[in-house]
Amino acid sequence: MIEFESVSKTYRDGTHAVSDLSLVVPSGKITVFVGPSGCGKTTTLRMVNRMLEPSSGRIVWDGEPLKSRRRTTLRRQMGYVIQSGGLFPHRTVLENIGTVPGLLGWDKTKIRSRSRELLDAVGLDRKLGERYPAQLSGGQQQRVGVARALAADPLVMLMDEPFSAVDPVVRGELHEFFLGLQRQLSKTIILITHDIDEAIKLGDQVAILRVGGRLAQAGAPQELLERPADAFVEGFVGKDRGYRALSFMPASAVELGSVRVVRDASGAGNEGPVLLLDGDAAPQGWIDPARGGHVLRMGALFDPQVDTLRVALDSALTSPVGLAVAVSRDTGRYVGVVSADDILAQVTEARAALDDPTTGTPAAAAPEGATPAGATPVEAAQADDAPVDETPADERPADERPADETRADETPAVHDTATAEEAANSTGTAAEPLEGDGPSDEAAPTTDVPPEGADEVERAPADQLLEADERAADEPDAR
Repeated sequence: MIEFESVSKTYRDGTHAVSDLSLVVPSGKITVFVGPSGCGKTTTLRMVNRMLEPSSGRIVWDGEPLKSRRRTTLRRQMGYVIQSGGLFPHRTVLENIGTVPGLLGWDKTKIRSRSRELLDAVGLDRKLGERYPAQLSGGQQQRVGVARALAADPLVMLMDEPFSAVDPVVRGELHEFFLGLQRQLSKTIILITHDIDEAIKLGDQVAILRVGGRLAQAGAPQELLERPADAFVEGFVGKDRGYRALSFMPASAVELGSVRVVRDASGAGNEGPVLLLDGDAAPQGWIDPARGGHVLRMGALFDPQVDTLRVALDSALTSPVGLAVAVSRDTGRYVGVVSADDILAQVTEARAALDDPTTGTPAAAAPEGATPAGATPVEAAQADDAPVDETPADERPADERPADETRADETPAVHDTATAEEAANSTGTAAEPLEGDGPSDEAAPTTDVPPEGADEVERAPADQLLEADERAADEPDAR
């Protein structure tokens, strides 16, 4: 579990990138930060692996402040995925995936075996392992980026708009792949995006940030859709939030009806609607008696046992006769029909029950560990019956004092672009600026020029990199 305790980040020019952020990221779940450009999403992500340090407040991981951990050790326990994969263009796919295990000193045979195993896990043919990134499609590059982040089996995954650089069709496929992978691995994932639909689809918990890095609301996707905290949240989730909320209502409660079915279009007669089935009772289309038995397109189908009311309503709206056709996904057999009016009646009944206090229907619960917007760390800990250190900051030992004792005039210089060493320590990605909350989004100060010889750091043998990491970690922070 990762906890943000009144975390703020202010740049030297006075720009507030993140302001008083208090939030609990539950273990084994996907927490999505979403908001407009300049709301501090990437800044928040970088503070988790200490590429940036908070100006005040602190971030705690399983009860231990992040500042108490060495940067190199911390980053190698976290996978980092950025836009377009961020792959090394001069390395093969297998070499890219094995970057972090190489830094950790793994045996070459073990690295190669692990890289091939991860190619299987992300749904790529092993033959692609010897190709270079330029020889892959955008979706394939993104899968390799995810595989590289998982190579050393990290405890936490940090994902900076990982699916934004691909087309909508590939993005949908990557979403399904990602959710399936998460069901298998149950990693603690922090993902940032500007797309509210992506946040609602992927997140167990969604945190909406305002410009200036202030938390507007955090909770389960259904909670944000049904009970937005204010006009900003309501406007951000969109005017069609009622339709989106149908994604959280099961279609199993809908009462199915029936229509006349035939297996031969010539026997449809003159009365409709008539549904044409094949020999296995799978729907083939609607028969239009007025057009001499012409078979109309089917429209979308739905399975009432696994699909939602959103899928069922879409099926009705795409049907040429206004009826959603229900099938069994396992067999494809026809099981019944339902009209759009009946689906909407079910929605009305469900919302009335939700809003009626006499029904005792509980409100949608936030994910385990979610912190209400504005709650203090003390309130959050008391809500979970967890111990909390309420000792005043000025009475704590020097090495345990939170970062918020740093005065504004002592705030260290900001380096939004990681050096080559930091990037390699993080996930082995190329030392290039990450998309999101850099100078263009949050008016951050100009980044420093990478130190001389940075280009050679990535190509150095793993043992030299490890020695360089340890020396760098022991030296005072240049910033």
